[in-house]
Amino acid sequence: MSDVDLSTARRASAVADVPATALTFTDFDEALAVLGPRDTHLRLIERAFHATLQLRGTTIEVHAAPAVAEQVVQLLDELCHLVRRGHALTVAEVQYAVSAMLTHQVDATQAVFSDVVLTTNRGKQIKAKSTHQRAYLDAMHREELVFAIGPAGTGKTYLAVAVAVAALNAKLVQRIILTRPAVEAGERLGFLPGDLQEKINPYLRPLYDALYDMLEMEKVERLMEKKIIEIAPLAFMRGRTLNDAFIIMDEAQNTSPEQMKMFLTRMGFGSRAVVTGDITQIDLPTEQRSGLVEVRPVLQDVPGISFINFDDRDVVRHPLVQRIVQAYEARQGQGPRGAS
Repeated sequence: MSDVDLSTARRASAVADVPATALTFTDFDEALAVLGPRDTHLRLIERAFHATLQLRGTTIEVHAAPAVAEQVVQLLDELCHLVRRGHALTVAEVQYAVSAMLTHQVDATQAVFSDVVLTTNRGKQIKAKSTHQRAYLDAMHREELVFAIGPAGTGKTYLAVAVAVAALNAKLVQRIILTRPAVEAGERLGFLPGDLQEKINPYLRPLYDALYDMLEMEKVERLMEKKIIEIAPLAFMRGRTLNDAFIIMDEAQNTSPEQMKMFLTRMGFGSRAVVTGDITQIDLPTEQRSGLVEVRPVLQDVPGISFINFDDRDVVRHPLVQRIVQAYEARQGQGPRGAS
């Protein structure tokens, strides 16, 4: 909304002897899109800012301390801009926008909900949903090697797969390689039924899920038959040189330092690599150090490499997941195992 529109809304509310802080929507459809079905977004904003929002016609009045009311109006104004650009707001996105405003990330919503990375076969648009996700996407387009470290639900693997698929579609790479360590391969896989491929599939399932969410199942199977998309356990990477490929290693916290070095030296000409992991969920034996923990002090100053850190504010799954992550972090009160 322009400054003129906002000033007009405030003057009108003052005349009606209501709080001076208010905002006027273009029409009722815009109000519904911003405030959410059954006022779900409105209630979320009220709880977060300890404010009361009242809709009178197409004008939303904000009852709160002056500084807080100004924040709420600025937030609503930014959400209006997004709706006018055709963006359909979700509860998770409004939650992030609220968090960005409370932590004084100026114009965060405009910076975040912008470029579409990929449109899935179901028509879903994949975009950044937090400032860290935006930084992550920028790094993947800019650097040859990116490390994404943070809790579950922050989109580390999903966005990496989306960028890889977009790069394949644009013919920037010739193939996609997806890999994960199977940390229990030496002890328990032998007890699982089936051949080797059937034994390792459970470890690789999240990578299949991401691909099937973006491409039609038949197309994924066709590309895998042609070896254009390859999903394999980390041990299968040894001895290979991967040229013109987009390579993603997931669950990297479960690599040893030796495995991490092995993976990173697989990169060939024209390739890009993304390494994702959560150093608070290391499944290695207690005495085994994590390659993801050790790699940062080794490579953080090397040109062409970026490290992106995610936190609970970036969780884009069910809102309860964010609260679970916060509760565990508060309970731990100490660094992750292997970090010291």
